[in-house]
Amino acid sequence: MKNEDYLIYNKESWNARTEHHFNSGFYEVDAFKQGKNMLNSIELDLLGDIKGKSVLHLQCHFGQDTLSLARLGAKVTGVDFSEEAIKKAKQLNDDLKLDARFICCDVYTLPQHLNELFDIVFTSYGVIGWLPDMDKWAGVISHFLKPGGKFVMAEFHPVVWMFDNDFSKVEYNYFKADAIVETENGTYADKSAPIKTTTISWNHGLAEVLEALLKNGLRLNKFQEFDYSPYPCFNHVVETEPGKWHIKHIGNRIPMVYALVAEKL
Repeated sequence: MKNEDYLIYNKESWNARTEHHFNSGFYEVDAFKQGKNMLNSIELDLLGDIKGKSVLHLQCHFGQDTLSLARLGAKVTGVDFSEEAIKKAKQLNDDLKLDARFICCDVYTLPQHLNELFDIVFTSYGVIGWLPDMDKWAGVISHFLKPGGKFVMAEFHPVVWMFDNDFSKVEYNYFKADAIVETENGTYADKSAPIKTTTISWNHGLAEVLEALLKNGLRLNKFQEFDYSPYPCFNHVVETEPGKWHIKHIGNRIPMVYALVAEKL
């Protein structure tokens, strides 16, 4: 296996996961269809009023957050490299009679598939670890933002990814090092799912992410860190307040999420 094969392995993994995610209680598809907004207060506070805004949502999975943005009045385009996820996204869009647009491609090749500028580029939770090059990623974000447009991001904190899956020891480097190759049974949304997938990912420290954005013509306007996860997607989590999850034996002693707003100069 070569690092260059990451797209092949990761796409196979996300294609295999999609149906199980769609049918899992984790993603609450039925509640979503009944009108539940799937966005969290972290990103909603940073997005502000998006009615009438054009929004590009990168790595959108099967589109619940994308369609939640559409329900808030935005004109939204969702992008994901998983064919199965985009099929589900388009199905949801049609079922709910919304007007979101979905494009199936990986982030780096998006300029070959889309030619317009947006008021907002948005991405959230468990996304950048699948990408090897933050500078190239930030270049795509800058490419699609209007002057004065903003990039809004909420992501799991790189400290979280230093630990093994049981949060019993520090296993991985905080700073980007060799690719992390893992084989997993099941998936975070359904640990009993009868699938086995291999993935290739990378850890990206905060400085690496921020420097990439600054280098590509974005100005950091807001940066926040949070001591909880809004999702129970890790092992050994406990809900300490509604919608706030901690690792039981660690509590609030580590950052679990960060969020930022950056403006295109």
